[in-house]
Amino acid sequence: MSHRVCPWWLGYWLICPIRGWWQHPQDILTPYVRQGMTALEPGPGMGYFTLELARLVGNSGRVVAVEVQPQMITRLKRRAAKAGLLDQIDARVAPAESMGLADLQGSVHFTLAFAVVHEFPDAGRFFSEVAAASKPGAQVLLAEPSGHVKAEAFDAELQTAAAAGLEPVDRPFIPRSHAVLLKKHNENRLSRSGCGGRKRIILSGGHMSDWLWMILLVAGYVVLTQWVLPKLGVPT
Repeated sequence: MSHRVCPWWLGYWLICPIRGWWQHPQDILTPYVRQGMTALEPGPGMGYFTLELARLVGNSGRVVAVEVQPQMITRLKRRAAKAGLLDQIDARVAPAESMGLADLQGSVHFTLAFAVVHEFPDAGRFFSEVAAASKPGAQVLLAEPSGHVKAEAFDAELQTAAAAGLEPVDRPFIPRSHAVLLKKHNENRLSRSGCGGRKRIILSGGHMSDWLWMILLVAGYVVLTQWVLPKLGVPT
């Protein structure tokens, strides 16, 4: 599988408001995040999920957002400041080889790993670092784009996560995604049947249709933000 990182300029597409029609941050995150939590988000991009994480953890919590591309973090901070959420967000730039989470050892309640593990050069190290940063009983929501990451590759990620002590406990439905909820356990690792036998639900349409859909959406968003809204005098 390719570990090429998404170009930073595609971050503008990832924060496209239209995305909320099928992947709304509040709907995805609310079941897992509470006031006062410490949340970790590797690969936040320009903060599509980060701002909602910050709202959910509130003033008594914090979000640690770790990104390899400085341009992404710059835009994330700008958006967070505009939303009045910057104080809750610890935005960091880290090298691709390690997220540098030693200071978080055993303190994270929830990790969002959304469309990021397939870009990490070493999935084993990724899950080991997340597990080390997590409190016992902490949850990890792992999601990968089903049009880009094959089911077999996703299953391999789950095996790697299990080796780090993160076991699947649920299969939430997230459109256009493979998704699983992982949990860090104290006791001996549960068997993979601990998912309760629930089947993974995937919206698939093949690589070609997904790429065509993505290109059309990006084109539409560019036209909207670069031409339509400026013509109407709406700030972007």
